[in-house]
Amino acid sequence: MDFNIPEYPGLQFGTIYCIGRNYASHIEEMKSEITEDPVVFLKPRSSIIFNGGTIHIPNSSRNVHHEVELVLLIGLETRNIEPGKAAGSVKAISVGLDITARDLQSVAKKGGLPWSLSKGFDTFAPVGNFINFTPDIDLENLDIDVSVNGETRQAGNTSHMLFSCEEIISYLSKQFTLYPGDLIFTGTPEGVSSIMPGDVIQASLQKKLSSLTVYVQ
Repeated sequence: MDFNIPEYPGLQFGTIYCIGRNYASHIEEMKSEITEDPVVFLKPRSSIIFNGGTIHIPNSSRNVHHEVELVLLIGLETRNIEPGKAAGSVKAISVGLDITARDLQSVAKKGGLPWSLSKGFDTFAPVGNFINFTPDIDLENLDIDVSVNGETRQAGNTSHMLFSCEEIISYLSKQFTLYPGDLIFTGTPEGVSSIMPGDVIQASLQKKLSSLTVYVQ
């Protein structure tokens, strides 16, 4: 796997931080509960694939779901930053998919175990093209959507996040040092559903700002 970021020669992907339960509508559909602090989990770098790539369904799962998300690419080493300054750490943004083996996650939840396996298989973090983040981009008002075989499955807006992008970056930076190349998947709206071999998945951020097409095998 090449961990270089295509749009930024010399910069490699680092840690992949993911935020769970960040849209009330998704919390409701998953019959979960709102938490006081962001729910954080990690994915390995080997889960990253790009536009035109293929998601491989693992033999151990019979129920794999798509979750469309706004993805932040960190550009500055960041530690203990306050929310009002956190946007300055963002180098670029993209649309992404948090692919989840839902059946494996359900078993882990029932046993009080980590979600890592259900979220971290190879190919389980597709990302679209990255675009430079500039002050005129409002992180709190971006549309994200995903369709499967031409049928829209999820359509949301980052204004519905329970924790804003700046709050997420600030919270993470007070637990870990963020480094250039780190990714933050910021959570998914309602509408998650199963994907199957043969499916074509298309996701977008602001329709044309960032886009992603991946295949399922």
